[in-house]
Amino acid sequence: MSVPHLNGVHLVGSINLPDAQTTFRTVAERLGAHAARLPDGEVGERFHWILFQGAKFEQTSGLHRVGAEPFLVAGFDLRPVDIDEGVDPDDIEFGPLGYADAAIASYSAFTALRESGEIGPGIRFQVSLPTPLAPLTTFAVPSAQPALYPAYEAALAREIEQITAAIPAEDLAIQLDLATEFAFIEQVSLGGGPLTPWFAEAGADADSIIAGCVVAASRVANLVPAGVQLGFHLCYGDVAEKHFVEPSDTANLVAVANGLTTGVTRRIDWLHLPVPIERDDSDYFVPLAALNLRVETDLFLGVVHHEDGVAGARRRLEAAEPALTTAGIRHVGIATECGFGRGPEERTVPLLDLHAEILSTLGAKN
Repeated sequence: MSVPHLNGVHLVGSINLPDAQTTFRTVAERLGAHAARLPDGEVGERFHWILFQGAKFEQTSGLHRVGAEPFLVAGFDLRPVDIDEGVDPDDIEFGPLGYADAAIASYSAFTALRESGEIGPGIRFQVSLPTPLAPLTTFAVPSAQPALYPAYEAALAREIEQITAAIPAEDLAIQLDLATEFAFIEQVSLGGGPLTPWFAEAGADADSIIAGCVVAASRVANLVPAGVQLGFHLCYGDVAEKHFVEPSDTANLVAVANGLTTGVTRRIDWLHLPVPIERDDSDYFVPLAALNLRVETDLFLGVVHHEDGVAGARRRLEAAEPALTTAGIRHVGIATECGFGRGPEERTVPLLDLHAEILSTLGAKN
């Protein structure tokens, strides 16, 4: 059996290193030009993805926390908010969400290292952002989510506007993380019972939920200006390095990916799909035969797992190859299935080196 032609590395976002400068320097040293985009590792308050957004909800006029005592996870209060009695949701406006400030600060470190020659020419700075659905689902009571969605979407739009105003388009790549979407699609509980897809009709089937998720994500994606690279990380969660549910196959991933290909009116530069460690069987990958990517869109598969190294990546790539060939996809890149910022720090450099070893052993495109 053969593997697809390998074409570089994608880093999803979170990386367990102490700061942006260390992250940029370490990734550039270990992967060089194999990684066309460098994230800052989602350091600081972003280390646990969106959990720091709870404070942004609490600070917003017209909202209040539900519950008397904080519910702490990793130091973050996960109590949801509700709308104050008598407040018109149309009057609610979120303040800065923190993503633009973090991106601008990290870009300064990025440019300093590029000027010193530690980051090669042509490599872009990658900013990873959640879609609005994730923070709303986590931090608003279900009854308030439809009413608050426009205000949070507008706040995220302002963050994108500030990021793209401060960072030159030719240096920037923006990734949208779709994770909570798959909890809705798979109808799993994230701790508070099964999710209610308020953005679809009552009793909607998976196809209708997918359509609602795609419409919302596409609307945000279309805010990213031309010239800035745009990609999507499709995700089944990462709590204690486990998915919230294991996908039975790639069918729903393909449905969302194809929906984005249709719904996003600007260029899509990359798409990342997870591959669970135990899925080295062809059944998982068969739906990829229907993947309809644009010619400019690079596909990255999350085949890299620290537990089984090169051999495991080979098995998963071999299992994927027939379906990819049917879809007309001849080149793929490699990645982990999610970020690795919540894994132990001592694993970080060996995991970066594993990416390079897989490319070297299985035949990277240079």
